[in-house]
Amino acid sequence: MYDQDGKQPRAGGDAAPRTLRTGIALGVAGLLAAVNTLTVSGAARAVAPTAPVAVPAASVSATAPVAGLAPGLAPATAPALAPATALQQVRWTTDTVAPGVQVRTGVIQNRGARPVWTVTIQAPAVNRLTGAATWAPLGDRAWADTTEGQLRAAGFAPRVERVVWDEYADTPRGTMGWQLRVGSYATQAEAQSTNQAVSAGGFRTAVEWTGYDGRQLADRESVHVAVIDPARFRGTVASTHDGNVADRGTTSSVAVKNGSLLAVNGGFFITSDADGVQGTVAGIAAYDGELESMAAGSRAALILADGGRHPRITDLSTTVTARAKSSAYAVQGINRLPGKVRNCGRPGGAPTELARHDTTCSLPDDLVKFTPRFRAALPEGAGVQVVLDSRDRVVSTGPRGGTVPAGGSVLQGIGGAADWLSAQGHEGERISVREVIRDSAGRQVELGAHDSIVSAAPTLVKNGRIAVDAATEGTLDPLDLSFGFAWSNVRQPRTMAGIDGHGRLLLVTVDGRQPGVSEGFTLGEAARFMRSLGAKQALNLDGGGSSAMVVGGKLVNITSDATGERAVGDTVQVLLARRG
Repeated sequence: MYDQDGKQPRAGGDAAPRTLRTGIALGVAGLLAAVNTLTVSGAARAVAPTAPVAVPAASVSATAPVAGLAPGLAPATAPALAPATALQQVRWTTDTVAPGVQVRTGVIQNRGARPVWTVTIQAPAVNRLTGAATWAPLGDRAWADTTEGQLRAAGFAPRVERVVWDEYADTPRGTMGWQLRVGSYATQAEAQSTNQAVSAGGFRTAVEWTGYDGRQLADRESVHVAVIDPARFRGTVASTHDGNVADRGTTSSVAVKNGSLLAVNGGFFITSDADGVQGTVAGIAAYDGELESMAAGSRAALILADGGRHPRITDLSTTVTARAKSSAYAVQGINRLPGKVRNCGRPGGAPTELARHDTTCSLPDDLVKFTPRFRAALPEGAGVQVVLDSRDRVVSTGPRGGTVPAGGSVLQGIGGAADWLSAQGHEGERISVREVIRDSAGRQVELGAHDSIVSAAPTLVKNGRIAVDAATEGTLDPLDLSFGFAWSNVRQPRTMAGIDGHGRLLLVTVDGRQPGVSEGFTLGEAARFMRSLGAKQALNLDGGGSSAMVVGGKLVNITSDATGERAVGDTVQVLLARRG
């Protein structure tokens, strides 16, 4: 998940930060051809070809310094390169790992970037949903002016920085708020010394690297772009939880176990016992045509239909109903702890029924289904449990606990749902469960045996246009600046998925939380980058310490957790077709 406690290992430059708002200056989709043109020696030339280039199945590397460009994904008849910018340099290496599967590794460098360490003053705030006192990384102008005066009176020299709304589809425009900062330092230790002095003056503070600010240039970004062409690739692409939805595993371990060509981490998942069963997905998920987790409201999802041959990105919602004769009851969850909904988004949830990222809502009246892929001890506690066989016939009714029987399922209820199960759970009676998945247009999504779904939030690109619906999908709240600012507006490691105009699947990672090495993307930067690759549709997957890309069984990016690659929930695996 996107935690905000990643270590910051190295310092960057020592000049004062620039306060202008910038994006990532990247080329348009038609520019990949220039990067992929191979000479006989294997070195790429920064010119556009006039005819298609046949790329052999064997691994090929091509490296070229190209200023101001992303590895676009147009055919080889694309137009010539745009003029290079003076400040940005991009270096790409391309590897063909199988026919129809390429991985492009790039380092984007901005020579005009001057990030530093600084001390940021926190503004007092109130959680909009709970009313609890909290802190925000920015405040309104009145707070900024008042606190600036207090800081100067205490002997400090603060600066006030305006923060504007990024390119979101569902938030205001113009000024978002104001940040107060003290000092510009070459090292974290120097900033920490000032931080202690400011904090001692009664101010709430944080030591920050300005290279993470979306309104300033990032000095370096390390990016991996995998391109899977269903028209040429003779394998499958599928999301998987490796057979057990109540478990966690690293992306690389799952890839090695399955002999995958390539893999990336998937959707949001539970990381703490306080929020549910660790490893279970916090959003919609389906594997091998079976729904294994329900949606958190209506959020972005990647549908990998027919083994990835027909990928699709859309917002998905779920409705699940249990029926016993003429009586019906709404199922609010699949394979999760009854009473707790990570990321919220379910009717009756408190403090909100809307999607709210990294927030655990409560459901006092809750009916949850458990499937055979839940291979852990079932949750215990107050309520009622009904065990069903493979024909949906009641085998037993009683207290919660035990395990899911092979080929069967389990229903657990608390509150009113427990009363309903007690009334309907007669041995031998049938309790059927109907599952309905709908897209943003209200159309029902039918799952086949070779279909899978991985989800996260928010949408980045829709119909070829930047369409970051951060507020709608619950990753940012325009009415509460204490919520989601770091997650959305600050550069983070991220994993993204997209589909280009030729139907090719794009799986992308950017490293982050590494000052001077790779800062990451804001949500807006992620959207602009995906569009520069030619994506017509794109979404943000899980990121932070979860972001991982594996090629040939080896981790190719640098993950941000100090302990190494993180064990995650589900993953997206690219596999060769098995013979025989």
